[in-house]
Amino acid sequence: MNSKSKYILAFILTVLLIAITSILMYFFYEKPKDPIFANDAIVFGLLMIALGFVFLTESKKSGYWYYFYKIVPGLLMCYLIPAIFNSLGLISDEISKTYFIASRYLLPASLVLLTLSIDLKAIFNLGWKALVMFFTGTAGIIIGGPIAILLISSFSPETVGGAGFDATWRGLATLAGSWIGGGANQAAMLEIYEFNQELYGGMVLVDIVVANIWMALILLGIGKRKKIDNWLKADNTAIDELQNKVQAFSDKITRIPSTSDLIIILTIAFGAVGIAHFGADHISVFLKDNFKAVSDPKSALSSFGSGFFWLISIATLIGVLLSFTKAKNYEGAGASKVGSVFIYILVATIGMKMDLGKILENPGLILIGLVWMAIHAGLLILVAKLIKAPYFFLAVGSQANVGGAASAPVVAAAFHPSLATVGALLAVFGYVVGTYGAILCAELMKIAAAG
Repeated sequence: MNSKSKYILAFILTVLLIAITSILMYFFYEKPKDPIFANDAIVFGLLMIALGFVFLTESKKSGYWYYFYKIVPGLLMCYLIPAIFNSLGLISDEISKTYFIASRYLLPASLVLLTLSIDLKAIFNLGWKALVMFFTGTAGIIIGGPIAILLISSFSPETVGGAGFDATWRGLATLAGSWIGGGANQAAMLEIYEFNQELYGGMVLVDIVVANIWMALILLGIGKRKKIDNWLKADNTAIDELQNKVQAFSDKITRIPSTSDLIIILTIAFGAVGIAHFGADHISVFLKDNFKAVSDPKSALSSFGSGFFWLISIATLIGVLLSFTKAKNYEGAGASKVGSVFIYILVATIGMKMDLGKILENPGLILIGLVWMAIHAGLLILVAKLIKAPYFFLAVGSQANVGGAASAPVVAAAFHPSLATVGALLAVFGYVVGTYGAILCAELMKIAAAG
C-alpha cells in the first residue's frame, strides 16, 4: 500500500469512527444518568491519560499512527477522546468542574506565558487581514441566521415556527449572542428577547454540538494548512516573521531549566492569574454598581460586566507588559512550553463538553445550526480567497466569534505558541461587538420567520 492510500485509509477510518459512534450511541446506547466517574481527581486523570495516549502515538515515526496523524491533527484527538468519554457516560461535563478550573486558571496562565516573549510590533505587522477575517466571521453569523431560517422553512416550517416567547427565532437569538461574543452575550440575548427558558436547553444543545463540530473541522484543517494556504494563494510573510522572531529569541536564550526556573515561571503565571482575578472581580462589580447600562442584562453593554471578559483582558495585558521586561528571558527556560501544556489540558476539558450521542437528538434545530455555520464558513472562505488571507486568519477569526476567549487562543496556539495572543485579542473584540451584532441578527431572523 503506497503512502497516499494509507493517508486516505486513515482519514476514512477516522470519519467512520465518529459517524458510527454517534449513530450507535443515539439508537442503541442509553447514557447513564450519573457518570461512572464523578470524582474530579479521577476525571482529570482520565483526561491526562487521553493526552498522554495522543502524544505517545503521535511521536511514532512509522506505522498506522504515523499515517493517521498525517491526516488527523493530534490536537483534534486531544479534543475528541474526552468527547467519547463524556458520550459513553464515563465522565460528565455537567458535574465535573475541570473545564471551569482550566478556563479560569490555566487559560489566563497560558496566555501570560505564551505572551511573555511576544514581539508586539510584529503582532501589529500582521496587518489588516486579521481584522477583516474577524469581522467577516461576525457578518457570517449575522446573515447566516436569517438565511438558515428561510432555507429550512421552505421544507420544514414547523422547525422555525412557534409563537410569542416560544418562537424559534427568539431562541436562535441566544445562539447569535454566543457565536459572536460568548456566554455573557448569550445571556444578554436570552434576557432581551425573553425566550421560554424551558425550551432554552434545546438551543444550548445546538450551540454545543454545532460549535464543537465546527471547531473539530478547523482543527482538522490545521493539519492541512499549507495546502489550504496554497489554494488561497495566501501571503504568510508576516506570520512567518513573527514565528521566526520568537523562535530566534528562544534559541538564543534557551537553557536547561532548573527547579528555580520552573518555580519562577509558575510564579509569574499564577501570580498574574491572581492579579487578573482580583482586577476582574473588582472592575466587573464596580461597573455593574455604577453603570446601569452594564448591570442591565438587556443592555448591549452588559458584556462589560462579565468577570471572564476582564479576566482574559487583564491576563493578556499582563503578558504583553511583561514582554517588555527581563521576565521574557524565561522563554529560554520553557515558559511557552508550560503554557502549551495548559492549553492542551484546556482542549481536553472543552472536548468533554461534547456528547456525540446528542448530535441526532433534535435534528431540525441541529440542521438550522449546521446550515447557519456553513454560511459563516462559506463567507470566510470566499473573503479569504479574495484577499488571499492565510488559513490562520480564517481559523482564528472564526473562533474569536464562535468559540470566544476559551478556544480562539487554543486554535491560534495550534499554529504556533507565539500566536495565542492574536486569538485572545480578537476574542476580546468578539465580546465588545457580540450583543450589537446578535441584536441585528435577531431582528433579521424575526423578519425571516415572519415571511
